[in-house]
Amino acid sequence: MIKGSTNKMSKNDLAIEGGRIIDPHSGMDYAANIGVSNGTITEITASKIQADKIIYAKDRIVCPGFIDLHCHPQDLDIFNVQAHDGVTTTLELEVGTDDIDTFYQRWEGKTPINFGSSIGHIPVRMKVMQDPGTFLPSGDAGRREATVDEVEEMKHLLTKGLDSGALAVGFGLDYTRGASRKEIIDMFKIASENKASCHVHLRGKGDKSPNDSIEALQEVIAAAAITNASLHVVHINSTGMKAVPTLLEMIDGARQHGMDISTECYPYSAGMTKIESALFDDGWQEHYGIDYDQLLWPDTGEFLNTESFADYREQGGWVIAFSTPEESVDEAVLNPMTIIATDSIIQEGKGHPRTAGSYTKVLGRYVRERGELSWMEAIKKMTIMPADRLSNRAKAFLKKGRISPGADADITIFNPTTVIDTSTYTNPTTAPEGIDHVIVNGIPVISDGNLQVAMKPGKGILSTD
Repeated sequence: MIKGSTNKMSKNDLAIEGGRIIDPHSGMDYAANIGVSNGTITEITASKIQADKIIYAKDRIVCPGFIDLHCHPQDLDIFNVQAHDGVTTTLELEVGTDDIDTFYQRWEGKTPINFGSSIGHIPVRMKVMQDPGTFLPSGDAGRREATVDEVEEMKHLLTKGLDSGALAVGFGLDYTRGASRKEIIDMFKIASENKASCHVHLRGKGDKSPNDSIEALQEVIAAAAITNASLHVVHINSTGMKAVPTLLEMIDGARQHGMDISTECYPYSAGMTKIESALFDDGWQEHYGIDYDQLLWPDTGEFLNTESFADYREQGGWVIAFSTPEESVDEAVLNPMTIIATDSIIQEGKGHPRTAGSYTKVLGRYVRERGELSWMEAIKKMTIMPADRLSNRAKAFLKKGRISPGADADITIFNPTTVIDTSTYTNPTTAPEGIDHVIVNGIPVISDGNLQVAMKPGKGILSTD
């Protein structure tokens, strides 16, 4: 509950009173009061704080706002949906954009939560090769090897994007199968020279050779070793499938030998992608171990067959694929190396439930119901771990993902006895339960569980910040 203060000499804009503060960065886990002024946390104290507004947080957990490294903002609804799940910063780092300035201008002043982007190898390749696809390749950029001149133009555009403040370099190698290994090494070199992490959708999937996820991870570990680039492997759950334990072992081994590698997952056994992409070229059933009846068309809720698959592939659009064993999802979520990220996308109310429920599903099911993670362990995966992934390049993240004086006032407050996801594959935008308040740059955007529609305090985060 938020109440106004009658004290006209208020020190702070906002006070959060009596909540259990969990801050994985410092290890803090105790009840205290937080003062916020001008978008910054000013104090943490056992004493009463005078403020213009007070949030009473007794019996609630107060933690840093969640940072999503993997979002695909196609319309404004996605920011509102993610705010309900406790997200205060959402970032398009896998696909990215081919024009950093235009991306930031598109969302500036329009979002309740913070946003940012990588410069993306996929859209840059599509631009250089004049691919007709929207968002993902459907023509040459997905399937043809680039010429020497085209590679040089891609390198130029990546460098331009990084100079403009891109947070990272994004790759979707399974969507750009025509890209040679040499091309990818060249792009990793650009990232390394600019201290930008490479956020990579691996070239292969699952555990069936050839072109499996193990071989695909070897490719990018080698490219990172050769170029000294930082590597982040996206959605290890849906890429690895049955091979998730092996991929995690490989990443751990590389880290133990001094490589800068991280990974992420979302807590769902189904993935979502474009049906017209190269992922569904001939042979996909045998390679992924699924068939038409494990593909869901979210627009209608129907599972596909031979005829409908052919029709929708010609039409193009999003399809949900049930391809990951639950035990692989659990292995990914519970591994201490793994960041929680959503791979979220919503278009006209349609999409995947991970957009609305990834964080609350981990909190509600893996922490409260199953006791497989502690509150501290789960919140760490959602806050300081993603902040640390980006802080070498973007200093703004040194003030995010933490509750401490001087940090940005991006804060999530939830009820540990009720927090849970409610979104489904047929109702993907249903808001979770138990997220009471979400504060972005000191401004409540979720109050008592309700979206504050007029509040748009979200800021674009660039590497120059």
